Amino acid sequence: MLILCGLQGCFSPLALDRAVIEYDKVTTDILSKQLLLNIGRAHQHQPMHFTGVSNIAATFNFQFNAGATPAFTGEVGSVMTPVFGGTMSENPTISIVPIEGEEFTRRLLTPFQENKLTMLLRQGVDVDLLLRLLAGELRLNGGEQAGVYLNQPADGDGYRLFRQAVLHLSAIQDNHKLFVEPLIFNRSWSLSAEAINVEQLAALQKDYKVEFSADQKQLTLTKRVTGRILLTNYDPATLSNEERLRLHEEADQGAENDVSVDIRAGYPGGEWPLHGVFRLRSFHNVLNFIGQTINDDPEYAVDKHPRTPSVSENPVQTMALLVSEDEPSSTEISVRFGDNYYALQPETGYQWNREGFRLLCQIFQMTMTDLARKGAPEITISK
Repeated sequence: MLILCGLQGCFSPLALDRAVIEYDKVTTDILSKQLLLNIGRAHQHQPMHFTGVSNIAATFNFQFNAGATPAFTGEVGSVMTPVFGGTMSENPTISIVPIEGEEFTRRLLTPFQENKLTMLLRQGVDVDLLLRLLAGELRLNGGEQAGVYLNQPADGDGYRLFRQAVLHLSAIQDNHKLFVEPLIFNRSWSLSAEAINVEQLAALQKDYKVEFSADQKQLTLTKRVTGRILLTNYDPATLSNEERLRLHEEADQGAENDVSVDIRAGYPGGEWPLHGVFRLRSFHNVLNFIGQTINDDPEYAVDKHPRTPSVSENPVQTMALLVSEDEPSSTEISVRFGDNYYALQPETGYQWNREGFRLLCQIFQMTMTDLARKGAPEITISK
């Protein structure tokens, strides 16, 4: 009896461990299948929609019983024989929430800002994979290259130059010379010393460096400012304060979803200078791009620029998908929409597709809102 009581205490954490791991696997598979499903919807020109699991409440019921009964045969028929038994049941309640409404739709349609791209780059994501997914166009300034180059196969020459530009950045990244840094500079203002009293001066000294000029009777206020992000092949800290300020003001004239790039001669990768901005697109447009490149606007091979060093990876497709009428057996996850099954194309060597799909899941998580929002319609399934 003591052993049974101890076993009852052991079954509870074991059941909890199994439940947490299994539910985690299921919710991850659901996310992957939903992304594939919406790529299929984009492929077939259907509206996108998302549904999430907002809550899982699993109740475990453990019951043990013990008794005794006479032996039925043999010479010991009058001897009492112990009888033990037990049951365990699991009753999960799963809440499913349609992810919709103005807030999520705005997030889905709003282009990504530069801070999200730079956060991913600092985690070691391949710059060419990230920009092929997130960037919709490259805008180059100055010189013969000035123009707008779309990340869209139908754009022809524009698409080829876009692909060559991200490959060039990838070669610089492979050489560990790609900098993704904010422009940090000092701003200064001059004020008449006679217009500032002691209390105001004390307040200014909390945020500014204050210098007093007795000859001119002026105060010079200096503040350190963190500006826009810049992709470079050099350390921006080596530039003069005036140059950093100029680059920030130039970048600040663009949109919030513009990421500035400045590849200069004299540094690694400077054989092909680039100066302009990558314009990021929304998550809706990312999925639509992947879906439309399956048939309507397929991607094609693009060789690196003649002045770009060798690169390790240059796949034809940003994300290669299997689309077939029969369920594929060579993939782990597939989903059916309409008459077709959709799955990631198997590959050998470097897992470009797997990394791209993992990145797509991370980007989607950055787009989602809190599912446990009050007032949302829910479907509750109780087993």
